Amino acid sequence: MIEKLASAGLIEQRRARRWKIFFGLMWLGIVISILFLLFSTPDLERHGPHTAVVNLGGVIDGDSQSSGKLLQGLQDAYDDSNTRGIIIRANSPGGSPALSGIANDEIRRLKALHPKVPLYVVVEEVCASGCYYIAAAADRIYVDKASLVGSIGVISEGFGFNKAMDKIGVERRLATAGSNKGMGDPFSPQNPHQEAIRQSLLDEIHRQFITVVKQGRGQRLKNDPELFSGRVWLGSSAVPLGLADGLGSVRSVARDVIKAETLVDFTPDEDLASRVARQIGVTFRGSMQTLFDTRWR
Repeated sequence: MIEKLASAGLIEQRRARRWKIFFGLMWLGIVISILFLLFSTPDLERHGPHTAVVNLGGVIDGDSQSSGKLLQGLQDAYDDSNTRGIIIRANSPGGSPALSGIANDEIRRLKALHPKVPLYVVVEEVCASGCYYIAAAADRIYVDKASLVGSIGVISEGFGFNKAMDKIGVERRLATAGSNKGMGDPFSPQNPHQEAIRQSLLDEIHRQFITVVKQGRGQRLKNDPELFSGRVWLGSSAVPLGLADGLGSVRSVARDVIKAETLVDFTPDEDLASRVARQIGVTFRGSMQTLFDTRWR
């Protein structure tokens, strides 16, 4: 009995010591990760003359903050004295007209402040709708022959369930203050007056889009009524139509057009809190795996 008690006590001591080591290593990893994130920011000035690259990817909306990150990256690129030119690497199907318009206005402002630094857009896969709205502010647009470009149009979509509700005997009870407050309600029949209002909003945004594209592209645009119909074009067709200026990749434009082959990515990373949280998760997961590997060996 004494021998069993002594053995059990020894096992418990080993287990406690193992957990103590585990938590010690975990906190050490957290501290090291935080210090690394705080002090590992690269000094971009050390790169010498370079081409700055800023990514514009994904849907342009408030959740992704893609337009905000784009503008922050552009500001940082312009602030770097070694930046010889800027490339926006575009891979976006578009998104919010408002956010795209804000980005277009800000790019034009930055270009006016830094006239000696050229700004180009290089489309890799797709630059459509709101993404092209932003791209129109660039000095030139380069595409791959298979890139999708254009979609200069506006869309508003939804569903109508009122007929289905009639079939199953569900009554919609909607109260509003303001005759158009319930406009677009999917559970109510379409109202011709409200539909006309919605169409006028779409038409006005479309006119704004067309104006911005014409201002940005100027005489390069061909007189083709299909340009503003909302359709997309392959890069090989976009060039002769004036929607793009030529074929090229990020590296070829940096090398052959800007003449600064070194690429420096100015796309903002996640904020410090998000990076620390992610790194803590990685550290914790690795520690847990190590712990259970030790226990089961």
